[in-house]
Amino acid sequence: MFTTLAASAEAQFREKASTFLALAAPADSEAAARAVLAKREKLHWDATHNCSAWVVRGGIRRANDAGEPSGSAGAPILAAIEGAGLTDCIVIVTRWYGGTKLGVGGLVRAYGDAAAQALAAAPRRIGVEAARLEVTYPYAHTAAVMRALERAGAEQVEHGYADSGDAGIVLVSVPHAAVEAFTDELREGTAGAVTPARNGEVVLYRNADP
Repeated sequence: MFTTLAASAEAQFREKASTFLALAAPADSEAAARAVLAKREKLHWDATHNCSAWVVRGGIRRANDAGEPSGSAGAPILAAIEGAGLTDCIVIVTRWYGGTKLGVGGLVRAYGDAAAQALAAAPRRIGVEAARLEVTYPYAHTAAVMRALERAGAEQVEHGYADSGDAGIVLVSVPHAAVEAFTDELREGTAGAVTPARNGEVVLYRNADP
C-alpha cells in the first residue's frame, strides 16, 4: 500500500524578483516522469530553470538541479516529496530569474517551499498492489467462487465462460495480502477443484481524502 497523487496541482510565488512555479503530478514510472518533465520544459521554454525530482515504486529516486548550484534545487524538491510520504509522483519547479541572486540557502528554501505548496494542493489517493487472477470453475461451484470473491475484496471483476460451455471464467484483481486466503478458500469451497491462475499485476486505487 502506498500514497500517491490523484491529480496534478500547481503553486506559484515570487522571491526577490524571481518567479517560482511548481507542478506536482502523478507518475507511475520513470518513463512517465520523464514525459511530464519534457512536456513542462516545452511549455516553459523561456524559463531559466526547470528543476525536478521524482519518486517511483521500487526505490527509484531522482533529483535534477537543471543548472542551479549542486544540491540547491533537486534535493529540496525530493525532500518535499519524501517528507509528504508520497511515491509515484514528480514535482517540477520552474524558475524565471529576476536579476537578484538568492544564494544556495535561499534557493534551497524557495525550491523546497514551492514543491511543498504544490504537493499540499494536490489530491491524494491510496494505491494497493494487487494480482490479476483468472479463475476457471465448473458451474456447480459458482456459489463458492462468488463467496470467495466477495470476502477477498476482489475488484475489476470480468465474467466469461469456457469455449466448451461447461465452465465459467472470471478475471479479478485481488490485493496481494489477500491472495493466499482467497486461494485457500477457493480450494476448500470447491473440494480442490478450483485454483486461481496468475494473469498479471495491477494497482487498485481509492481516494485518500475525506
